[in-house]
Amino acid sequence: QVQLVESGGGSVQAGGSLRLSCTASAGGYPMAMGWFRQASGKKREGVAAIYTGIGVDTGYYADSVKGRFTISHDNVKNILYLQMNNLKPEDTAIYYCAAERPDTVVAGSILLSDEYHYWGQGTQVTVSS
Repeated sequence: QVQLVESGGGSVQAGGSLRLSCTASAGGYPMAMGWFRQASGKKREGVAAIYTGIGVDTGYYADSVKGRFTISHDNVKNILYLQMNNLKPEDTAIYYCAAERPDTVVAGSILLSDEYHYWGQGTQVTVSS
């Protein structure tokens, strides 16, 4: 069982930055971890994801955030981060952290929310124009 707690959301103006954090209750072993978001009236979508604990820091990103968002993981503290720069109003959403066993999530599906079993409660990000 993995419990995830997000923090770092808030309200910023367009062009601003925020860093989201996701603290996991368990760690020390490989996981697939990702950030997802759900805007009002829309489906949940994958934003960024990474395989943790395997010595490779390759991030997977949705096209809409490439070049603006960076996912990273602190293997010692078991914290997943999402650095969000040059924020746009269309980035407004509730952002969720998710985790799953890495052997059940192939790279081609790592941004699909259905692949994940463990979820945080979400943190609101609001970007004003």
